[in-house]
Amino acid sequence: MTKTIILKIQDMHCTSCAMNIDGELEDTPGVISSTTNYAKSLTQVEFDEQKVNVGQLLESIKRAGYNSEVTNVP
Repeated sequence: MTKTIILKIQDMHCTSCAMNIDGELEDTPGVISSTTNYAKSLTQVEFDEQKVNVGQLLESIKRAGYNSEVTNVP
């Protein structure tokens, strides 16, 4: 089953940061898509919750060099 969450990203400095975050998330098994908005410091992630959990998504962002937190779980 797919799920979409919105994460608040800290410490982004440019659009390249957003691209790094999207790349790291999209390399995470179970992630279907990731769209990061640098201007709003938000990332929307669609994922298969049977293959990856929110904690793993946060860890992927940390591997990319950024801190994040869940802001909205529709």
